[in-house]
Amino acid sequence: MQKDVKILLAEDDTNLGNLLCDFLKAKGYNTVLAANGDEAYNLFVKGTYNLCLFDVMMPIKDGFTLAKEIRKINAGIPIIFLTAKSMKDDTLEGFTVGADDYITKPFSMEELLARINAVLRRSVGDNEKQEETKFDIGKYNFDYQKRKLSINGEDQRLTSKENDLLRLLCINEGKVLERTYALKAIWEDDNYFNARSMDVYIAKLRKHLKADDNIEIMNVHGRGFRFVIHN
Repeated sequence: MQKDVKILLAEDDTNLGNLLCDFLKAKGYNTVLAANGDEAYNLFVKGTYNLCLFDVMMPIKDGFTLAKEIRKINAGIPIIFLTAKSMKDDTLEGFTVGADDYITKPFSMEELLARINAVLRRSVGDNEKQEETKFDIGKYNFDYQKRKLSINGEDQRLTSKENDLLRLLCINEGKVLERTYALKAIWEDDNYFNARSMDVYIAKLRKHLKADDNIEIMNVHGRGFRFVIHN
């Protein structure tokens, strides 16, 4: 299983970060190291991960803030906090912002590995939707790999941006797709011009999906979009 598991590790202590990264790679986990919370967030929105290991005390963006932002993007991904603190309030805050586990420094590598494996076993299947490429959208069928949207035997070829954006909406069906996340994931920059471009593509997708009145791409003011299929 390890070779298929990708871990995002955020640790500002260079020596510890490299040590943990090398250890996890040696155990077969595909591990990506970030030096601070901001770097970790940018890596997360551009990639697909199965588990996050976040140090709590980091410069620029701390682990708790990072976890809150990650949870807005992917509510189900497992998060384990690494911290030198052992106070009860800090532990409680960690679980409040969505921690699946919490390990206090210093810890043994074997203990960390055991906790990672335990969390991954509990979360099997939670990330399966992130890997999907075919979706049933009301009366439509969407094939991401073929960039094809079909209804009643008629196929609509999608542009690459339409294709990527529709898949993000499908993966996050019923939840808010954060504007910043979508822009960084597809356009790699959330500047004003890209934001206006995304609005154009949202309008195009609404037009492509207009044959089914049960499908709605809703604007969520100040945040992004919610993709809803009404029953």
